Amino acid sequence: MAVLRRDLLAGRRVALAGEAGEALREALVTLGAQIEVLGALPGDEDLLGEWARSHGPLDALVYCASSAFGQGGAAGLQTGLEEAWVATREVATGAMIGVEGTGKLVLVAPGPQAGPLAEASRAGLESLVRTVSVEWARYGVTAVLIAPGARTSEEEIAGLSCFLCSEAGDYLSGCRLELGAVA
Repeated sequence: MAVLRRDLLAGRRVALAGEAGEALREALVTLGAQIEVLGALPGDEDLLGEWARSHGPLDALVYCASSAFGQGGAAGLQTGLEEAWVATREVATGAMIGVEGTGKLVLVAPGPQAGPLAEASRAGLESLVRTVSVEWARYGVTAVLIAPGARTSEEEIAGLSCFLCSEAGDYLSGCRLELGAVA
């Protein structure tokens, strides 16, 4: 995190969903963010919506899709995309849309080596990001997908996530950011 100033995220409230790595948590806290850990996911939309409303307003959501995708395949693809949509929708509508300020949605895709249909998962998440960036732009909500390469480190994902959660990240929305080589 040497390239990002220590107070970059001071005063920002960031929700983490999915299994965010320790490097991401540590980087956010080191840069001054207050972390909220998202609890319930699909199957408990009412609980998730209530959580978002009671913890809002939030400045950002970082959703890591790898744990929901698991080992891949059709079931992993469906679960990963459903969880991403539910987390994104509930946090945005419960803790970002209709409150003062802007909101940032940062989705982290599984790596290309995550299993069968990993690229389909990455494409589905990219489609989600592109769609909500257009639909929710009028509310000041931005959305970006981080697509790690096969050799991308947790620290690289953490650094880019922190940048995207900062004011500098306001200029990016509706895009897929590739980190490293895909194969």
